[in-house]
Amino acid sequence: MVKLGAKVLKSRRSAGVVREGTLEGVHIVVTRPARQARELCALIEQQGGTAHPVPVLEIKGPRDPQAVEDIAGRLGTFDTLVFISRNAVTCGLDVLTKEGGLPDGTRVAAVGRATAEALERQGVAVDIEAAPPYNSESLLAAASLHSLEGRRILIIRGEGGRELLADTLRARGAHVEYAEVYRRACPSTSLAAALPAQVRTSIDAIVVTSSEGLANLWSMAGDKLQKWLRDRQLVLISERTAARAQALGFGPVPLVAREASDRAIVEAVVAWRCARGHNA
Repeated sequence: MVKLGAKVLKSRRSAGVVREGTLEGVHIVVTRPARQARELCALIEQQGGTAHPVPVLEIKGPRDPQAVEDIAGRLGTFDTLVFISRNAVTCGLDVLTKEGGLPDGTRVAAVGRATAEALERQGVAVDIEAAPPYNSESLLAAASLHSLEGRRILIIRGEGGRELLADTLRARGAHVEYAEVYRRACPSTSLAAALPAQVRTSIDAIVVTSSEGLANLWSMAGDKLQKWLRDRQLVLISERTAARAQALGFGPVPLVAREASDRAIVEAVVAWRCARGHNA
């Protein structure tokens, strides 16, 4: 089906199952931050493809660490903690709980399975988890987040980002604050340096998992490679990013995975490759 001009593809097999060998000969650029790229690169290579990690986001400490420390000191005043991403868990959990773990009775919410798994690996039980496609909208659909009069909610995230979640929770009666525990930065490396000419000629698709990542990729390409970049097949996880790509003039219609997960991204690439008639 088509939404906002973006192709939403699913593999012919059941969700979560990708046939091995279907990406043989396919070269895919993975633009996730280095730590998050490993699992996706491994999945691509399990299917016979070649992954080229080119991070377009660097994860750094917050600009105001004292503000995070201050929030940690009154963590017990919040009844619900919402972790936006795996980076929110990695960068925020230890800082916020260094005085002895989460206060008793605190509910924990996660935007997506990967975020929930990151919490569970740290021994934190997740009470509320966003359903597919793993975004703010699906978290807000949870019944336990509908009637919030008098609730105090802390959103743990990076600096900046969408305001939809906080605005909606406030409209439902909650007092909402942020703990911005990390910041995202554009790498200083150019795309030409990250992908030498002999590698660029083999690239079939580029995975981008946020609008900010797409903006950084565009900046890294510079005048020298923006035309080359426009002609590449993008694999995305949201219609917002697809709309941004089309505004930048990307030629191939962007692919949008059915949900924001590594496996769904690989399934989208497999389906795209099969649709092009390149079955192994």
